[in-house]
Amino acid sequence: MFDRDPASKALGIELLDAGNGQATVRMTVTGDMVNGHAMTHGGYVFMLADTAFACACNSHGPVTVAAGADISFLRPTGPGDVLIAYGKERVTKGRSGIYDVTVTCDGDVVAEFRGRSRVIGEGGPA
Repeated sequence: MFDRDPASKALGIELLDAGNGQATVRMTVTGDMVNGHAMTHGGYVFMLADTAFACACNSHGPVTVAAGADISFLRPTGPGDVLIAYGKERVTKGRSGIYDVTVTCDGDVVAEFRGRSRVIGEGGPA
């Protein structure tokens, strides 16, 4: 799935590991990713976490999409910082799942993300 994700690749997001309901991705914050306070824009942190979530929930095989997600930002980051997002399956029931993603910078937690997934099938949307 990550191989067909131009949006994540355009931001320089790298897939480090994925399988068995887990995934780890990495992104270096660039100067173009900061807001008016010179901090990493929350949308970029969310997208990194969402990419880890997507890779984790699609690691089982069936095409799975987000049904919803939310994030809590814990501390700012800035240009040059390397963010790592680790996503892990918490529970699945039928076609639904819950995944938690922790985003870190130098081992310090930057954000916590919770995603809710939905399996839509083997082939995905038409």
